[in-house]
Amino acid sequence: MRNRDIVVIGGSSGATVPLRTILGALPADLPAALFIVLHIPARSLGLLATVTAAASRLPVRAAADGMAIRPGTITLGVPDHHLILTETGIRLGRGPRENMARPSIDPLFRSAAAAFGPRVIGILLSGLLNDGASGLEAIKSCGGLTLVQDPADALADEMPRSALEALEVDLTLSAARIGDVLSDLVRGPAGPRLPVSPELRLEIDVAAGERIDSDVLRRIADPAALTCPHCSGVLSQVRDAKPLRFRCQVGHAFSAEAVAKEQEGAVDEAMRVALRIIEERAELVRRMARDGLEAGRMTVAAIYEERAAEYRRYAETIRKAVLLKRPSPEPSGDEGAQET
Repeated sequence: MRNRDIVVIGGSSGATVPLRTILGALPADLPAALFIVLHIPARSLGLLATVTAAASRLPVRAAADGMAIRPGTITLGVPDHHLILTETGIRLGRGPRENMARPSIDPLFRSAAAAFGPRVIGILLSGLLNDGASGLEAIKSCGGLTLVQDPADALADEMPRSALEALEVDLTLSAARIGDVLSDLVRGPAGPRLPVSPELRLEIDVAAGERIDSDVLRRIADPAALTCPHCSGVLSQVRDAKPLRFRCQVGHAFSAEAVAKEQEGAVDEAMRVALRIIEERAELVRRMARDGLEAGRMTVAAIYEERAAEYRRYAETIRKAVLLKRPSPEPSGDEGAQET
């Protein structure tokens, strides 16, 4: 019987610190292959050096299309490509972004689950929004083990907390404890293979770059009265998804939280445009009131002055709403990790 020899790790803001802790605890004879996706800037160059320094006892490499899977080796996702695992090796996908990211955590987790089932250990670290929860659910459904960094131990606790709310994970540990137990977990026997759903395989194909259109999308999702934040196409709600997720006709994928975050910017911009228009209207009507007053049309001047005051009240209400929507500072990750 095979051991749990495939470890997939995902994180975002604040994830490099716990990642260093975990990798630093791993032995040189680790009988498992590790794959890591962090949401990093498209041109970030520091992650490979950071991971190589942390994992001093294990070789580290950047993923390349067609690479073989090697036990005792750490493979990093590379910018602008999804990291996808198959039974025969590594594939780099140019499919649509998921939750504004490529590479995204969920395609790695889903592909590992479909290819290796109970041999997979999925680990989700610090980050914003709820990326990774869907991928952990796929690992769980295919018989793998799921670990989540304790939210109290995470610099950005949204990602671990969302995963805990979406599904029952196997272990919730601090980064130090994950590093301690991982070398034991990978030596444990994997359970029996479980069936992989066609829906899961379809989402993996989309991440790999396979064609998607309305007919394909209807196999896994139902149209919703929502617009894709990236391409303005119609979003469809993925059936039975945990957490709630959407895809558009060209494949862009979002959790509900990611859609809401993207909408916030559009709402804020719309409110600022409305504020400008109303303030301009108030100024125009004020000038019309003054013109009426200078022309001796006192009644007309009074009407315009009343309207100007009304528009100023509207503008003040919108201005207060805009100020209330101003976001609080987000925690920043180490080594340039960020939400994308």
